[in-house]
Amino acid sequence: MIVPEAYAKILYAGVNESGGEFGVFGAKGTGLPGRFGVDFEFINKTAVDIYVDQQNINFFRVTFLMERMCPLETGLGSTFNETLFSEYADAINHITVVKDAYALLDPHNYMRYNDPSSQPNSGSVIGNTSDPTAATTAQFGEFWAELAGRFVNNPKVVFGINNEPHDMPTELILENNQAAINGIRSAGAKQLILAPGNGFTGGHSWTQTTGAAGDAPSSDFMNMLVDPLNNTAIDIHEYLDEDFSGTHANCTQPGPANLAALTTWLEQNNLKAVVSEFGAANNENCFEFVDDLLTFLEENDVYIGWSAWAAGPLWGTSSPCCGTDTGSLEPGEVNDMGGPNGFLTVWPESIRPNIPFNTLKRSGMSSLT
Repeated sequence: MIVPEAYAKILYAGVNESGGEFGVFGAKGTGLPGRFGVDFEFINKTAVDIYVDQQNINFFRVTFLMERMCPLETGLGSTFNETLFSEYADAINHITVVKDAYALLDPHNYMRYNDPSSQPNSGSVIGNTSDPTAATTAQFGEFWAELAGRFVNNPKVVFGINNEPHDMPTELILENNQAAINGIRSAGAKQLILAPGNGFTGGHSWTQTTGAAGDAPSSDFMNMLVDPLNNTAIDIHEYLDEDFSGTHANCTQPGPANLAALTTWLEQNNLKAVVSEFGAANNENCFEFVDDLLTFLEENDVYIGWSAWAAGPLWGTSSPCCGTDTGSLEPGEVNDMGGPNGFLTVWPESIRPNIPFNTLKRSGMSSLT
């Protein structure tokens, strides 16, 4: 069992950089590997500079697809598309080396591999032994050993095991998470790891059974994770609309109440968490709900970080969450009506006022402290 010491304060606060998962929707195989800079892209360096230099954040979650990093021809494992990896490494190094911020590596795959064409539901569940096309848990560990080994000397990297597992046995998520942790540590990497749970790793449902194949709550298994370095936290997503999907413009789900059971579980198990995805629309109702959520995280020392969904270089006038008219959090863009996007509305109204500038970690290896 992971046993971190009891520390307080938000150490990481920032934004998601979405774009590495773009360009695959349609028939199976669509957009793979895809054209970098056209179909998909990782960051806009100018936008990252604005967030660091003007907004003073210290944390970026950067998405990619495992099918691009590990081509289908060779399968999930240690054989990478070196051209793609070099572009991803360039993005991560800009954040961590040039701008001296922290970067969360995000395989945006829902713990599935081989067909991202209809995410979040397409692709074979990793470790599903009844599916002959599925990548194995061992291959998942090999993938993480390879990726971690390539960043072993970058102290400002954080390893996010996988985006939003769902509709699969919770014990299998534990097994896959443990294989990833084992792989990362076997490569000599000592940085912070974030481990997800079932049910799209939703905080509100952490102690509930979720999904067609979910046979137990995340809370039944994720306290069994073992990290020899005790540098693993729980990865949580939490949206505030009616069905926790982040697709509606109205905020109706109160973060503090919905995270209460998770918070108690974290306290009981002496664990920490990062809310690596949340979002809200451009309206006063949502501003209040976001403020309540981030205030709650600040007031409960089991939470050490958060990142908002989403900025990214390819959103344009589209909105990554929370209704059609909010727009993205990417600086320099507008919404679908030609008006200010979320960077000029949601961010300054409800997110930036909650950035705890005095407690953010500015140096040293990514960690729980």
